[in-house]
Amino acid sequence: MRRPFIIVLVLTRDIFRLCMGKRLNKRKFFIIVAVVTICGMVLPTLIFPHPLNIWFLYPPIVASSDNSLTSNIHLRVEQTVARFEQTQNVPAAPVASVNSSIQTNQSALVEEKRRKKKRKRKHGRMAQKILSPPPPPPRRIVPASLQRYIWSLPPNEQLVYAKKEIANASTVIDDPDIYAPLFKNVSVFKRSYELMEMILKVYIYKDGKRPIFHVPHLMGIYASEGWFMKLMEENRWFPTKDPEKAHLFYLPYSARQLELAIYLPGSHNLRPLSIYLRDHVNYLAAKYPFWNRTHGSDHFLVACHDWGPYTTTAHEELARNTIKALCNADLSEGIFKAGKDVSLPETTIRNPRKPLRYIGGLRVSQRPILSFFAGNMHGRVRPTLLRYWQDKDDDMRVYGPLPNRVSRKMSYVQHMKSSKYCLCPMGYEVNSPRIVEAIYYECVPVIIADNFVPPLSEVFDWSSFSVILAEKDIPNLKDILSAIPLRRYLKMQTNVKMVQKHFLWNPRPVRYDLFHMILHSIWFNRLNQIEVPPAQ
Repeated sequence: MRRPFIIVLVLTRDIFRLCMGKRLNKRKFFIIVAVVTICGMVLPTLIFPHPLNIWFLYPPIVASSDNSLTSNIHLRVEQTVARFEQTQNVPAAPVASVNSSIQTNQSALVEEKRRKKKRKRKHGRMAQKILSPPPPPPRRIVPASLQRYIWSLPPNEQLVYAKKEIANASTVIDDPDIYAPLFKNVSVFKRSYELMEMILKVYIYKDGKRPIFHVPHLMGIYASEGWFMKLMEENRWFPTKDPEKAHLFYLPYSARQLELAIYLPGSHNLRPLSIYLRDHVNYLAAKYPFWNRTHGSDHFLVACHDWGPYTTTAHEELARNTIKALCNADLSEGIFKAGKDVSLPETTIRNPRKPLRYIGGLRVSQRPILSFFAGNMHGRVRPTLLRYWQDKDDDMRVYGPLPNRVSRKMSYVQHMKSSKYCLCPMGYEVNSPRIVEAIYYECVPVIIADNFVPPLSEVFDWSSFSVILAEKDIPNLKDILSAIPLRRYLKMQTNVKMVQKHFLWNPRPVRYDLFHMILHSIWFNRLNQIEVPPAQ
């Protein structure tokens, strides 16, 4: 044991003498050189898992048995070798190492872990595509020169240009964003909608006391006026702060808030409501020049309350000229004018934070009920409907308020989702929230209201996804519905599914949703008032 130690001491002494310049005999010199050479070749291979230049050029890598660190270690080793190869500019040779088997196992584990993560990401993307709605289609790209030309025109000339473009609209074939059977003229609608996105600017009056103005009512059966107000005032595309560039002027009042603030319960006197709105319009006409330029024909309001039309009667120009988007679209009263005014969809919003809750329905094979209605008894149509069909036929589920004995087995929403046809009779007024509810639950609506203009009828062909029934035909209701061929019903039910996206309130509006469809109908009816000068 002492002999190797003595040899090392002697070699150390001789190396020291050599370094100090003292003379050594040739035999000792060659022994020292041989020992140092052998140590330099053998020791690095036995002790170090990598070549010495890697250890000295880059920081060492500490191996760990923890699987969570395996991928990081493997990547660091690969990066170190790659950087060394780049500095040498030669292909790397395989390195023999005691730890080569461990590295091989680690590489296999890392590769398997990567494959699992890749499969998980793929399945996650597939699930996201299934659960989330498709992204809205992008706006049409307009050449910059054309855009600059259109924006250089005065607002009235822009409207004339738009009307000419719509009259010469090219034929639309198989547009992926629009389902043609729903529309009266899909080519006209498509071109009009594109021009609205490109041209339309709306000035929103900031005047008016709260809560009647600028406070949207977002819940209940009158929520449509509130949701439109909210989304219009939050919108960044259509509103303009410069009234000289505006094509339309919005009066942001709520008929529901007007009722809550001014109406005296039980008085049956709507005159104070109409006087309040009249005074507000007169104030705007005195303060700004915009009303008097067109006598209100480029102004519009949105009101879903049943009393909405009656709040405009005290001001002649407001009632006659202004574009009114009304849920109570009754032609018989002389206030609503088809072609100028817009029939506003009446939507029931039970939770403003989740306006799209419960949307969807069952397959046709899971709809055993022929028709369904449940609701309060008011107006002239509903008592007649109950007199003929309540408890008369199992296929015709017609009730007043849904009885507890029935609702315990099947709720109101489940009834609509399990019915082929959903009856939508008028109440006190011609409009009914059940029309849009039926569309939400993919049930074909049956509209029973004479003199009623269906919502957004400027563009939609309601015969393609609904049944419009005269009030006098209520006694023959089952025969009429049963006589509809199965093929036609299947087509109507498919169309109900396709039209559904046009009746949705999205917290962030997307193209062709209800906010944009209402605004388009107002824009479209404004264009109908524009006279195109004859070509010279």
